[in-house]
Amino acid sequence: MLISEAYAQTADAGAAGGAGLLMQFAPLILIFVVFYFLLIRPQQKRAKDHRDMLGNLRRGDRVVTGGGIVGTVQKVADDELTIEIAENVRVKVIRSTVTTVLARTEPAKGGGSSNGDKDEDATTPAAANAPVEAEKPKGLSRFLSRK
Repeated sequence: MLISEAYAQTADAGAAGGAGLLMQFAPLILIFVVFYFLLIRPQQKRAKDHRDMLGNLRRGDRVVTGGGIVGTVQKVADDELTIEIAENVRVKVIRSTVTTVLARTEPAKGGGSSNGDKDEDATTPAAANAPVEAEKPKGLSRFLSRK
């Protein structure tokens, strides 16, 4: 008689154990969802924006590198940029070290290709140094920009 009651109790506990297991993992699942929307997704968006910014660099853009060097892009190659940091002082940097674009030049007029890397000879020197729009600098950039 005692054995049948004990067997009946374990059968009910087994059915409720599946729901209990799900409830134990619910906080972990909730934490993962919160981390995804608060940390992972915004970081992916920033990385995509940075890749787009690096892909759109053109001659005449005023940039800041990761090391804090502020200069004007003089030459654009596949993965290298030549930046003029002072008159007749040019530095070659890897494209990925550019962190901020302070001022952009307007794209070349005419039917040139849509790729910003190939248009560098189509711009005139006067148009290359004239910024079209000065983006509002963010963070440390506001102290480094010349106005």
